[in-house]
Amino acid sequence: MEYKVEELSPVKRKVAVEVSVEEVHAALAATVALYRKGADIKGFRKGKVPSTVVEAKYRKQIYGEATTDLINYHINDILGEMKLSPLSRIDVDAKEMERDENFSYSFSFEIAPSFDLPEYKGLAVEEEDVVVDPQQVEDVIERIRQNMAKTVIIKEERPAATGDIAVIDFQAFQDGAAMEGIAANKFELPLGEGNSLPEFEDIVIGMTPGETKESELTFPADFINDKLAGQTVSMQVTLHAIKARNLPEVDDDFADQAGGYSSVQDLKDAIEKSYVSTRKQLVKGDAQKKLLDGIKAEVSFELPQSIVEEQIDKQIVELQGKLERQGKSLDSLGRTPAELREENRAQAEDVVKSSLVLLAIASAENLTVDPQEVDLVLQKMAASTGQDFHSIKDYYEQHNLMIPLKDRVLADKAMELIYENATVTTVPPAAAPNA
Repeated sequence: MEYKVEELSPVKRKVAVEVSVEEVHAALAATVALYRKGADIKGFRKGKVPSTVVEAKYRKQIYGEATTDLINYHINDILGEMKLSPLSRIDVDAKEMERDENFSYSFSFEIAPSFDLPEYKGLAVEEEDVVVDPQQVEDVIERIRQNMAKTVIIKEERPAATGDIAVIDFQAFQDGAAMEGIAANKFELPLGEGNSLPEFEDIVIGMTPGETKESELTFPADFINDKLAGQTVSMQVTLHAIKARNLPEVDDDFADQAGGYSSVQDLKDAIEKSYVSTRKQLVKGDAQKKLLDGIKAEVSFELPQSIVEEQIDKQIVELQGKLERQGKSLDSLGRTPAELREENRAQAEDVVKSSLVLLAIASAENLTVDPQEVDLVLQKMAASTGQDFHSIKDYYEQHNLMIPLKDRVLADKAMELIYENATVTTVPPAAAPNA
């Protein structure tokens, strides 16, 4: 086997491979031998079928597998000699081998760009101090009260209003026929919390218990359900009851129920401690970003475009999930897929450049990642999502996501090294932080 490397760009390589007819015959013979062991062909004892008969019967499978196995062997061998680790998927351009003929093919891939690292130790950065506003603690207490509130039916006869919980039956009709899937009985609808369409809440607000009302409702053009988007239906609503939240008093019993605290002050202390811890991570992250942005500003290199495109894909999936949680779809943005990709390109390029710079620093510092460290990240994922650790790990392994995950851990280590070696000056907050 002989090969020639072509540098298509600073980050892309193409390898042309020439295989002699002798190596083709050896590869075919090895695959035929494997098939021959298990071949069960009438008229021959198992394992004693002539190679020519086996090859004739299983020609398609044998030639396909022999070609794939030989190419994979070559790629591993060539990359080892070149001491290169592809960043991207390896694209192979090959036909199937033929007996008594030389075989040629090529494969291409992208690699990390080569560049000189600027100074990344001893940098100066400002980091905001963490100051807790007592009102922020009170806001958290109020949210806990809302979560622990019990609902009670309002006996007073009055119209439903914002802030109430309406207990309703509803059914949508179109052209006089009931629409499947747009109906519910004894549904509890919080009014004014943004959990449903404002147009739907407008029908309910002002109704009194026992009243049935029918009104037209037009779904927004960007509604998540494409079949309903822009459609007008007749919505029939019956209000059974109005409920209100009965908020608990903030006392020691409340503190105990909120998390086993012995007093309200203990609860407030725990909230403040949690807030400080979370806020410190945020301001530290902001300082780390400033440090990394400064380093990136001093280097320039070509980005592997396949990695950029993968990052754009990821960002669009995240955007889609965010919109769907708001009851919207990507179409609601009024952008073509191409326009959406271009709008996300600059951010994707910045993310990829950040990763490559950090990985280069990790390499310069001989940083490594143990399998246990990767497992710890997966365990945290499992805990935060309520999934099984082994299921998540199997998914990452089966979808070739373990190497990117390892690189992420490595990049985090490099960022921590930069921060630990920086001169950090604490400054007052620019503005009162949000709770």
